[in-house]
Amino acid sequence: MSELSHLRLMAGYNTWMNQKLYDAAATLPPGELAADRGAFFGSLLGTLNHLVAADTIWLRRFTAHPARFDALEAALALAQPGALNAVYSDDLATLTRHRRMLDGVISAFAAELADRDLEHVLHYASTKGVASQKRFGDVLLHFFNHQTHHRGQASTLLSQAGADLGVTDLLMLIENVADRDAPPGSS
Repeated sequence: MSELSHLRLMAGYNTWMNQKLYDAAATLPPGELAADRGAFFGSLLGTLNHLVAADTIWLRRFTAHPARFDALEAALALAQPGALNAVYSDDLATLTRHRRMLDGVISAFAAELADRDLEHVLHYASTKGVASQKRFGDVLLHFFNHQTHHRGQASTLLSQAGADLGVTDLLMLIENVADRDAPPGSS
């Protein structure tokens, strides 16, 4: 699988998992969503808000790429989070709508990427002001890995609250080679 195909797979996984995460979160009472469970961002709601803040920060950084991706225009309209623990909303329905919008931007952005775009060196500053210069493809890998990391924490928080997220394996989105190689109409 090419690097570009892998990144597009991760964009699809991001959307799929966020839908599952938010659907499971919606089964919990508000008090459970906000309960401090000792996670890095405290609660499930804190973790979901962190993912929105971090994704927004990265998407806005990605707008500096010289390819000027059309899908990222929506990111420019978003307010820059003041911190990684910025709270977009304490209301799950509002946060869900925002998450879906971000996931749409991420998917459209991934579809626009070309192999040559991955070689660009992205210049940016961390939230602490530390300047970095990193290969764009590698930064995108971090972007998707960061999401997976915190969704793993969120799935644990959901489990602690009694909600079942179900299957979360990326493997569920990877095409079965036998299906791909089967003659048309044989399945």
